Amino acid sequence: MSGKQGKINQGVLYAWPMGIWLVVFFIAPLAIILIYSFLTKGLYGSVIAEFSLKAFKEMANPKYAVIVLRTIKISIIATTITILVALPCGYAIARSRHQTLLLLLVIIPFWTNSLIRIFAWISILNNNGIINQLLMKLHITKNYISLLNNQGAVILISVYMYIPYAILPIFTAIDRFDFSLIEAARDLGANKSQSMIKILLPGIKSGIISALIFTFIPIFGSYTVPDLVGDMNSYMLGKLIVDQVQRSRNLPLGSAFSLVITVTSVIGILWMELSRKSETKQRSILQSEEKHNAEQITSDKTDGGIK
Repeated sequence: MSGKQGKINQGVLYAWPMGIWLVVFFIAPLAIILIYSFLTKGLYGSVIAEFSLKAFKEMANPKYAVIVLRTIKISIIATTITILVALPCGYAIARSRHQTLLLLLVIIPFWTNSLIRIFAWISILNNNGIINQLLMKLHITKNYISLLNNQGAVILISVYMYIPYAILPIFTAIDRFDFSLIEAARDLGANKSQSMIKILLPGIKSGIISALIFTFIPIFGSYTVPDLVGDMNSYMLGKLIVDQVQRSRNLPLGSAFSLVITVTSVIGILWMELSRKSETKQRSILQSEEKHNAEQITSDKTDGGIK
């Protein structure tokens, strides 16, 4: 009994640092945002401790609705492109004999600070950048093409910034996928495209959902990319929150919009968890059916031998 008690005490002791970390850097900030969203804006950026729903009513303003819809639109386009690029990349890495090298090639560029990578893209896309200089030297264009400060630049750089978060979960799902199912489908008459769409994609659903969540949520709340390479037509929710806090000094409204991103993140995480549990359940059912079939075949052979 004393041994079990000692193990329990040790477990609690080891859990304390992580518990303190979560409370200080996760739960406490979320609690502050939640509380501030229900308070009243005071003068000069202060907050009055009076319960109010004014911040949530202000969110219904049409000008904010346009920003939210624009954010959703840009996030969906960027996420779709990212997934479409990540799928063949993840497949190629999973089927390669040089997985470690290819994964390093995906990850190493992202050891550099994100701002440095954004400014590198600015130097590539600006009027005197590599692309415009090349187009003019090849006499494809006579004047500079505006490649920065638009939605296209925000989408392009967002795809670049978050594509590793899509490649890695897709690679993991494909790497543990049973490719004998593809061979069985081909033997039953399915062509390569049909076997990929009907067998592979459903089999790596959890990886695709994880990639969607890990990509969509950061883009949805992104601030630096639209701020540095966008214009007013790419003004997004993350920049709106920063402006409400730093410029308008409207902390309740900024907190209310932050809750939108938080709720979106929670929904995405729950969706990912439910998908993982569903896939695990389906896998266990298939394994039990295979075991039952194998036992049945063995039993039939035994009965036949006795006869």
